[in-house]
Amino acid sequence: MLNLYHVNSLVHWEEREIHLRDHMIGFFSQEVRSFLRSVNPAWDVRRVEAPALMPRALVSSAYSNADIWVQEQLSAGDTALVLRPETTPSTYAYMQHILGNHSKTRLPLCVWQAGRSYRREQEQPAKHMRLKEFWQLEFQCAFTADSGNDYHAACLEPVRRMIAQLIHLPTRIVASDRLPAYSEVTMDIEVDNGDKWMEVCSISRRTDFPQRYRSQPKKGPAVDHDVLVLEIAIGLDRCVYNWGIAADR
Repeated sequence: MLNLYHVNSLVHWEEREIHLRDHMIGFFSQEVRSFLRSVNPAWDVRRVEAPALMPRALVSSAYSNADIWVQEQLSAGDTALVLRPETTPSTYAYMQHILGNHSKTRLPLCVWQAGRSYRREQEQPAKHMRLKEFWQLEFQCAFTADSGNDYHAACLEPVRRMIAQLIHLPTRIVASDRLPAYSEVTMDIEVDNGDKWMEVCSISRRTDFPQRYRSQPKKGPAVDHDVLVLEIAIGLDRCVYNWGIAADR
């Protein structure tokens, strides 16, 4: 990880680190897929890529313009665009699309993305990994609220274990120090890199999926369900950074 611009929070990644990040994407995605299907074989798991630019209207109101990178509007007719601060809204848009296009897509449904996100982070040394441009691996796993499975509780140890397998540093599961408005519960996975315990993954049970889900039993009327989303959000840059610390010991 190189700071060639001499600007805090902007880094160059070299080929070894890029290969490692690609390996982590493949390994973590297969592990999450295997976990979900071990609990319920009905899980439909798909990958999608969305533009890094997105309409400002889709960004959570929790982000002010002081938090995100906003495109200058050169004319009144321009769509207000921003560099996305997270992948969730674009993933939700795709999930709504495939659930509503009569393709027989059903819940439970997991859609995931790996890509860059952007935030106006405070100026901090690189060791804190508060990057302005960073890689996220986010899984949005939607299921009906009346499901008998507690996917959130069940995934904590498998996700901690898969991260520990690659990073080779002590890991722990802790309650998040912040509970977003969209979440019923959020837990973090942290690694001990010798300098501090650093969060590398956040796992939430979200309540903000934009629509209800309608199922059609073989007999009787359709049933509308509330939807919950298990979100597994992994900071790939932080994983690569901490793997490097472990490898250098």
